Amino acid sequence: MSRPTLLIATTNTGKFREFCALLADVPVVLHSLADRPGAPAVDEDGASYEENALLKARTIAAWAGCATLADDSGLEVDALRGAPGVRSARYAAGGGDAANIATLLHALAAVPAARRSARFRCVLVVACPDGATLRAEGTCEGVILDIPRGGGGFGYDPVFLVPELDRTFAELAATDKNRISHRARACEQLRAGLLEFLADHAPR
Repeated sequence: MSRPTLLIATTNTGKFREFCALLADVPVVLHSLADRPGAPAVDEDGASYEENALLKARTIAAWAGCATLADDSGLEVDALRGAPGVRSARYAAGGGDAANIATLLHALAAVPAARRSARFRCVLVVACPDGATLRAEGTCEGVILDIPRGGGGFGYDPVFLVPELDRTFAELAATDKNRISHRARACEQLRAGLLEFLADHAPR
């Protein structure tokens, strides 16, 4: 029996690499939008991670004609009342990862270490061309440092410390990060029903 195809709605190579590792034990064929040029742009202006992931997954699934997994994730800092949240990727208005981190550290400049608790949150949505969806969510708790550490990962990873490991996400080996990350926990929740969902809603 041929394996079903699952399109990951991202052109971010780091994120796609993580999904490939996290879903390695699931018999599906994974592609990214780098393999499907010409995808429609999706304006992720929803009020929640789920809204953004749902819109992206449904839009790309309808365009590609196959099951599509989209995620929306962000960093929630308690001292900033949950910011940057859904605006995490655009926190510095398009300046990229380094600018986002600089903006975050500036906002936290007067906040002591004891009040820098934060979490990464990830919402996953798989959508099929028939409109059916499957949802999962995961979080990872941590603390925001005042100086970046580590050269791995992407996004806010260099300033997100996992206290029990005394390492930032950027200091962890990929295999270690993929055991505890918000995306890993969301994938673990998703994995249980993914194959049945894809079989039930495969294009006829």
